[in-house]
Amino acid sequence: MEDSPRVLGKASKIISLALPKGTEKLCELCQKTAHLQCTKCRVTFYCDAEHQQADWVGIHERICQMLVTIRSPTLLSLQQAECIQSQLVKAELIEMCRLVAQSKLSEGKHQEALPAAQFCLRCSKDVHGPRSVQMVPAYLLLAEANMGMGNLAWAAELLSQAEWAALKSSDHAVHQRLHRCLGRLHTATGNLEAALFNFANDVNILASEEYGLDSTVTRGGYFLMANVYAKLGGLPIVRSLYSEVAQTWHCHLTKLLDTHVQNVQSPDTGLEPYDEAQRVEMDKMLRTMLEFEQNDSRKDSAQIALVAHCLAMLWFLAGDSLKALGFGNTALQASQLIPNHNLTEPIQGLLQLLHTAC
Repeated sequence: MEDSPRVLGKASKIISLALPKGTEKLCELCQKTAHLQCTKCRVTFYCDAEHQQADWVGIHERICQMLVTIRSPTLLSLQQAECIQSQLVKAELIEMCRLVAQSKLSEGKHQEALPAAQFCLRCSKDVHGPRSVQMVPAYLLLAEANMGMGNLAWAAELLSQAEWAALKSSDHAVHQRLHRCLGRLHTATGNLEAALFNFANDVNILASEEYGLDSTVTRGGYFLMANVYAKLGGLPIVRSLYSEVAQTWHCHLTKLLDTHVQNVQSPDTGLEPYDEAQRVEMDKMLRTMLEFEQNDSRKDSAQIALVAHCLAMLWFLAGDSLKALGFGNTALQASQLIPNHNLTEPIQGLLQLLHTAC
């Protein structure tokens, strides 16, 4: 007998007679005529059960009761104190939705990120106005979600809105994020020269700020540029950029590993240098570079050892011994192909730590 599907929130049919005359409720996700409403908050509506469940998974489960405060019109809502409270709740909702959407995007869950990104944009418009510079992060989130789903035309429209809003800003961080998102859009549409232009601006802004050229944050831009050069067939440039990125990550992860080893005698001092979304993004980046090196006709064993060692350290610090062992063994095999390679001893030391932990 098959298990019954898990219920994701509950919805009931809208009773039209209970609504004020001339009132039409619209779906939270697609803005079409709604036929269902959430039975918990009763202020959120959907065109069908599929959109209700998508919204529940994406964001609604987290913010259901908070919506009652800002969507229930009362006489008190006309008073100044109530208006201020409503704005504070909306500001909290914007931040919560931003974090949820960003986390899901980092994990590659673009469809699941859509409800949170849409609500973040809608709420940001209410609080800041559609042309405010504070709208840029919300436009970028929704654009990235749509890019991941293949809705490139809509993503381009959202980024156009973001560019317009960003004209009023002198904040370098806003322009950096915009350039990175534009670079990704142009990469997806095949406009590779425009993609390189935007990624180069992304790197230049980061390097000129507090990060510098050798930062792992700045190297993220180098990685994206390398991917574009790979599409253009510029393999020597790809190798050079990937090498720079891998060296920076190796230095960074080695320092984190050294700190962990120094603290190993304190059982309550657990090291959690990255959250889940960051780990997924780093893992994807490093795996892409490792796969490139393993498939490259030159078979650079030193580079394979370096990147695999990065992945082994990353997953050791995350507490996943199985993944760390797999990448550690790959790194060791590659390093042993080179006589007296300087990474052989550190890799062996990491594998020893893993065997001890197991």
